[in-house]
Amino acid sequence: MEPTIAEATSAEEPAVKPNEIQKFGWKHVLSLSVAVIVTVSIVLFYDKLGDLQHLAYGGAFLAMLIGNATVILPVPGLIIVYVLGGALNPLLLGLAAGPGAALGEMTGYFAGYGGSALIDNMKLYHRIRGWMERYGLIVITLLAAIPNPVFDMAGIVAGSLRLKWWQFLLAAWIGKTIQAVLIACAGALSIGWVRGLLN
Repeated sequence: MEPTIAEATSAEEPAVKPNEIQKFGWKHVLSLSVAVIVTVSIVLFYDKLGDLQHLAYGGAFLAMLIGNATVILPVPGLIIVYVLGGALNPLLLGLAAGPGAALGEMTGYFAGYGGSALIDNMKLYHRIRGWMERYGLIVITLLAAIPNPVFDMAGIVAGSLRLKWWQFLLAAWIGKTIQAVLIACAGALSIGWVRGLLN
């Protein structure tokens, strides 16, 4: 059975209560700054992302790391996984891409750790927070496994709830690996058909 957020957080770092106002300290400023700097850097160098497909499995890892390191702004690393799925072993490709995606998602976690007060009034934030408080880590895994723009918010919620970083990373790793394997298999099964349409 998956641990709830209350069980997952330690006694020294209790989960933030819904009405608690967070005070910004140097940890919050640092973690929020890292998330913003990574996101801006990736957007500025986005045109180089396509070059990563020449690196095979390593390229899939890097593409997913970069593609998932942006907060809110989407960078389509899954497209490279899909294309590579037509040339490489889909299972190995997914196993290479999943960890990269999970590591990239840590920027959302740090953004939440650095300042959930910035997004505390958003309905989506409160909805995902409610799911996570009720169902725990399974919510992170399920949201990570499904391609959707909501997972950044799940990372932000996990950070704001002070979920341990390694628990978030592990749950994201499992979900993102499932996602990457499925996308790679889809590429293996359909990339020839798509190329035929484009020619």
